[in-house]
Amino acid sequence: PQLTAARTSDGYDFSPSFTYLKPLIEEADLAVVNLETTLAAKGAYTGYPLFRSPAAVADAMRDAGFDVALLANNHCMDFGARGVRETIEALNRCGIAHTGVFSSSAERQAMPHCRFEIDGLRILLLNYTYGTNGMPVVKPAVVNRLDTVRMKEDIRRAKEWMPDCLAVALHWGVEYERKPSREQRLMADFLRREGVQLIIGSHPHVVQPIEQDSLCRTLVLYSLGNLLSNQQKRYTDGGLLVRVELSKRGEEPLTMAYEPIPVWVDRAHCYRILTREAADSLTPHPSARTFFADTETLLEKGL
Repeated sequence: PQLTAARTSDGYDFSPSFTYLKPLIEEADLAVVNLETTLAAKGAYTGYPLFRSPAAVADAMRDAGFDVALLANNHCMDFGARGVRETIEALNRCGIAHTGVFSSSAERQAMPHCRFEIDGLRILLLNYTYGTNGMPVVKPAVVNRLDTVRMKEDIRRAKEWMPDCLAVALHWGVEYERKPSREQRLMADFLRREGVQLIIGSHPHVVQPIEQDSLCRTLVLYSLGNLLSNQQKRYTDGGLLVRVELSKRGEEPLTMAYEPIPVWVDRAHCYRILTREAADSLTPHPSARTFFADTETLLEKGL
């Protein structure tokens, strides 16, 4: 259905989905998104259970203002090493940085993470997935897996760059569960002990609570839900943007303030993604009202 909505006379255009989000994404110094599909310039495009989408998705991401695509997820090997290569080629063409999945071991060895320096702050991002749906990781492709031994070594290497903010994005948890699992909590504890300040979660397809320490020095976004999808059941028809503001003064530790922004997918109008304000300015759909109410209640109650 998303392909049908995006089809044009000469290809595909996914940019209408981001019309209402573009100002929010563009104003960020660094906009990061989880990309849970492979991309290809041509061929047969497919949905569940094997995701293969037009490379025009990358064009829409670039035009919306996204800077980084997270690739480590359970669908990253849906079309083998070729799918990895073509996805990376599409992102490179659009100038979008990426991490978590690599076209070769040499590529991973050279740069196992994304790193940025913005307004004097050094930000480093790592990305891992619990698995690949049983699909083999076909060489030369490399996928970062949730392996604490490897992750610990990656973090050690990352610290050599002396980042002000060390962030790790994880594809983890149990699908459709609105509370983090014991395994998620244990992994978050491990990462915090290793010095990770920001943990960003995906995979459950529903929003899960946010956890921050009392000094605002660590932040765990257990699951952001769905940004753009055709899932329609209650809790799955939207997700969260989260605006995170980093602050550091002199030798004091980094602190983080955050603002969750619930968003809902309007499937009837080119899969446009709407904030509550945008939805209220249009004709609000009953499912949108339910999603926003559910999400705001979950965030208020927390863990």
